Amino acid sequence: MNEQISFGTTEFADNPEPRCPCLLLLDVSGSMQGQPIAELNAGLTTFKDELAADVLAMKRVEVGIVTFGPVQIALPFQGAAAFYPPVLTAQGDTPMGAAIKQGLDLVRQRKDEYRANGISYYRPWVFLITDGGPTDEWQSAAAAVREGEASKSFAFFAIGVQGANMGTLKQICVREPLRLDGLRFRDLFSWLSSSLRSVSRSTPGTDVPLQSPQGWASV
Repeated sequence: MNEQISFGTTEFADNPEPRCPCLLLLDVSGSMQGQPIAELNAGLTTFKDELAADVLAMKRVEVGIVTFGPVQIALPFQGAAAFYPPVLTAQGDTPMGAAIKQGLDLVRQRKDEYRANGISYYRPWVFLITDGGPTDEWQSAAAAVREGEASKSFAFFAIGVQGANMGTLKQICVREPLRLDGLRFRDLFSWLSSSLRSVSRSTPGTDVPLQSPQGWASV
């Protein structure tokens, strides 16, 4: 425990910039096997490379990844400068409800660390990307999303890959979920990195609208 506190203090002392946390909730269930998981991995590499091209984003953006099928913290929150995406493999079912709860807990813990170290932060973004529907109880997770959105604790977005249960995503997400066109994960992550770079240049506490999806998605 002491080591974690020491690491956190050093981390924030070395870089006191405001933080812009982005959590990715990624479906890696068995149905993502083959080209879908390969394209998702390629998209994460694009995400890393495009964040690395922006000096301010490198100091301010933080990325965390929770995968599900089973639920795992694939990457605790890390600054963009230290972000190296894990290579994801497809397996298991789709415990989406448990993954959302785990992810929101991770966001809550990270915000507590910011506050404890006097670091200001932007409203966290949470992105759920799935090609299916939940195989576990998800209604309580949906309630947690609605509660967090109402209190402006985070902004939650859902993106459905081919085969996704868009009806369920609409019940989970306050915002209208988007449908990915084919397997255009690289375009999706390029858009996300561009949006995060815009946010990182703004003042914490101000709402910066997401850029319009550039041909990779539809409602």
